[in-house]
Amino acid sequence: MTTPSIESSTEQETAIAQTARDYFEGWFEGDAARMEHALHPDLAKRSLADDLTHVQHLTAPVMIDATARGRGKTRDVPDRRIEVDVHDVYGAIANVTVRSAVYREYLQLARTRDGWKIVNALWQWTERK
Repeated sequence: MTTPSIESSTEQETAIAQTARDYFEGWFEGDAARMEHALHPDLAKRSLADDLTHVQHLTAPVMIDATARGRGKTRDVPDRRIEVDVHDVYGAIANVTVRSAVYREYLQLARTRDGWKIVNALWQWTERK
């Protein structure tokens, strides 16, 4: 059973948004420690494959390693346009949309003893206009 938080809803939303920013900015900057801080060890990151049939899966260790190797740096753009929208916070769970020049992601977070962590992520490339 979780204990009620003494944080205000504004403080919680700020912490949740910062976790999403750590995830995105850590990726683009190649900061594996920042990425690891944002992710729950049991992360399930998914995207629909190009064939629109299969789902591709990534894990926290894969994301942290790819970040450390600088994979996100190769996808960075001068104007990232990262927008974080915290839709709902209920107790120890939250639902967030992150829009950027490169990715659109729907994130689900959980408040752990170590703070807010991304547990699930569904993503796709941002359509370039």
